[in-house]
Formats: sequence, structure tokens, C-alpha cells
Amino acid sequence: MSHAGSTLQQQTISLAGVVQAARIVDQVSRTGSYPPEFLEASIHSLFKFDADTTDGVFGGVEGVRLGLQNLAAILANQKEAENRDLVRYVFALLYLEGKFSADPAMMQVVRSRLEHASFRAEHFAGHVHDVCHSISGIYQDTLSKLKFRIKVTGSAQHLQDSKNADIIRALLLAGIRSGFLWRQVGGRRWKLLFQRKALLRCAQDLSRASGV
Repeated sequence: MSHAGSTLQQQTISLAGVVQAARIVDQVSRTGSYPPEFLEASIHSLFKFDADTTDGVFGGVEGVRLGLQNLAAILANQKEAENRDLVRYVFALLYLEGKFSADPAMMQVVRSRLEHASFRAEHFAGHVHDVCHSISGIYQDTLSKLKFRIKVTGSAQHLQDSKNADIIRALLLAGIRSGFLWRQVGGRRWKLLFQRKALLRCAQDLSRASGV
């Protein structure tokens, strides 16, 4: 991957990818609904194996605008009570990504199966549930086997719906992919504390630039 844009921008965009996946997980689990354009950008990031730039993983900065907005809100300590589950999901995804990255065999299985599923993903618009079902199966056969599990909370009605469950698992894998990207471009958990203000400004600037 080339390093177009500043390192801080790359870290902000990739971290926003984690936050975006977590935000849509939270929305689906509570309401059964999702923003189609951002769901598509997050899911498609799983099939950008050799993107030239960090934002290219999401089809451009606008593809991760929802994540940038929510990342800025988290860093600014806005809506803390409302964002409690969101923050929990973000840190759980970053932790699980660390476990995943320490298992090269599992990483290879996931990559191989995603490559196999990539053709269907090219026709995502009319097959959102088919694509998410395929990715959900990959998640269940790999990351679900790890000892650490992400506990998703919300409405029992929505969580028990098989299509919602597939979307949630697909998004968890997308969040882990973004976490992997974040680490690739130098992201570290300690930086969330010591570079908080810089990350906040960058997230706000990128969010505005992406059309907000």
C-alpha cells in the first residue's frame, strides 16, 4: 500500500473504518436497520486486497464518513452514554484483531475464502444478504473459534433475525480488517490517548472534506 496522505490521516481513516463497522453493528442490533451506502463501503473493504491508498479501501474518504463523524464524537466525549456500546465494540474489535494477527494460518484461511467470495461482492447492490451471509460463514468458521468473543447487545427481535446476524458478523470482520489496516499504518492504542486532539482535528477535517 502506498502512503498517500499524512500518516495521521491514514491512521484516522482506518480507525474510522473500525468505528463505522461498530456503529452499524450497534444500529442493526438495536433497530434492524442500516445505512446502505456505508454498509456497502465497510463490506467492500474486505475485498480491497491491494488498494493503493488507505481511503481507497473504502472507495474514498466519503465511504467512511459515518465512521469519521462517530470517531470525532467519541474523541470529543460527546454523547458518552449513547456511545457506550459503540466504544466497547471498537476496543473489542481492536483487541480481537490483535489475536487474529497472531494466527497466520487463520489469516490465510480468511483471505482465501474472501477471495473466493469476491465475485459475488462485485454485485453487492442486489445481493447484500447473500454477500453478508458468505462473510458471516467465514467469521463463524474462524474468528468465532477464538476464546475472546464480542458480545453484541440490542433488541432480541433484531438479533435473532438470521439476516441481521449475518450483517453483524460481516461487519465485525470488516471492523477487524480496518483494525489490521490501522496497525499497518502505525496505529497503536496508546496513541488514542496521547494523540487524541490531533486525531479529533483530523477526523473533523476529513469529515468536512468528505461532504458533511
